[in-house]
Amino acid sequence: MPHPLDGLTAFVMDVSYFSGKLEAYLRYKGIPYERVEVGWRRLETEIRAATGAAQVPALRFADGTWMTDSTPTIEWLERHAPRPAIVPADPLQAFFVRLLEDYADEWLWRPALHYRWSFAPDRRLLGERIAREVLYDVPGPVWVKAWVVRRRQQRRYVRNDGVTPETRPHVEHVYLDTLARLDAIFAVQPFLLGERPCLADFGFFASMFRHFALDPTPSRLMRERAPQVWAWVARLWAARADAVHGAFTAPGTLPAGWNALLDDVGTAYLPYLAENAAAWAAGASRFEHAVQGVTYRALRPHRYRVWCRERLQHAFDSLPAAVQAPVEERLAAHGCWEPLWRHGRIASGHPGALEPRGP
Repeated sequence: MPHPLDGLTAFVMDVSYFSGKLEAYLRYKGIPYERVEVGWRRLETEIRAATGAAQVPALRFADGTWMTDSTPTIEWLERHAPRPAIVPADPLQAFFVRLLEDYADEWLWRPALHYRWSFAPDRRLLGERIAREVLYDVPGPVWVKAWVVRRRQQRRYVRNDGVTPETRPHVEHVYLDTLARLDAIFAVQPFLLGERPCLADFGFFASMFRHFALDPTPSRLMRERAPQVWAWVARLWAARADAVHGAFTAPGTLPAGWNALLDDVGTAYLPYLAENAAAWAAGASRFEHAVQGVTYRALRPHRYRVWCRERLQHAFDSLPAAVQAPVEERLAAHGCWEPLWRHGRIASGHPGALEPRGP
């Protein structure tokens, strides 16, 4: 009987935040796959028809079924390629690994897109790259397509995501502070939870690889301010499970360097998830979010992030009873407990399926 992971095809883009995350995971686990760079027409036709969304990465299995969305895809793959696990067996560690992965995926999105599209050298380079590499199958001169890309991305991912002269310094400090926190961790250990990669490593890798380490402005900042992060990006991309020998930190513990990251989760990210969920449930088209001394205005509610919050609440509910108290205590110590449950439970209705979808 063929293995479920035989004959995988990964549809990706070389400039894509989450494509880099999924590819790093596949490379680390030694899961063979055919790599296909996607153009705009294929994205809008084949991939949208198969998955319901024009997004990458998308995995096609040998039997013609598909998966998309990097987090549930990786969780499904872990069930079929469980060794070595990237989610610790220790339930306390597993919860916090999932929490940091979610934070890295979603909260670093805004600074990643800001640095790419707000700075002239970056937007010129990436506009032309996308015009050549993604829109190659769309008629028209490269310079026209690059101009359209720059205009669209600035409007959609900068101005429409709350980046204004008032909030811009905060957006940039999210990146700079994250660099400082990660640099301190990687100065004493090779990966976030010890001697081998965990799920949270791949979460941070999404933005740190294809955006911050490769786009001109954030790349220079990383090299100058956080050389240990620069080294970790290369280390994780090169890591192979059969060659990485080591363990996670002792069960029931987290590295001391995680404290500052968890403070960020408690003061910024979980309050944002709570307000986003409340706005979505109320049917609001826009909402405001006050965080760390600034206010983001006219933010659009995201259903997907309502689901992210649901998953975190479910992850806590699923903990063994004896582990819930120490997890709650640690969450409370970092300001995470109250915003995790603020406004109660709000159902997203997002499918969130962890199974491949049929053609």
